[in-house]
Amino acid sequence: MQLKVILFTGLGFVFLALGFIGLFLPIWPTTPFVLVAAACFSVNPKIQSQIMKIKFFREHYENYQKRVGLPRKNVIVSLSWLWGTLILSMILIKSYWALLLILVGIAVTWHILHMSKRK
Repeated sequence: MQLKVILFTGLGFVFLALGFIGLFLPIWPTTPFVLVAAACFSVNPKIQSQIMKIKFFREHYENYQKRVGLPRKNVIVSLSWLWGTLILSMILIKSYWALLLILVGIAVTWHILHMSKRK
């Protein structure tokens, strides 16, 4: 096996793991990591086809390729997690930094709603 294939396959798994983290952290971008992982796996079609059999990763990849935006369920879950964790953080810190969290929440909400539209 060539060094290039080994390197890109390893990087693909690293980016796939980073994308998986997005399931649990609402401010962590999932789709960009999955897309970079798919690009890395393109040097090894056998692994790429195996990864694309996993519904979670295939869905992100296909939605991006077809430019269909985010499914409504993903938007609702993402925004719920986002604002739930932000509100909890605001309650716990009890300071003027909560204003910064509100601004972050508004910016991320706008981004998620913008991504959810069909292109």
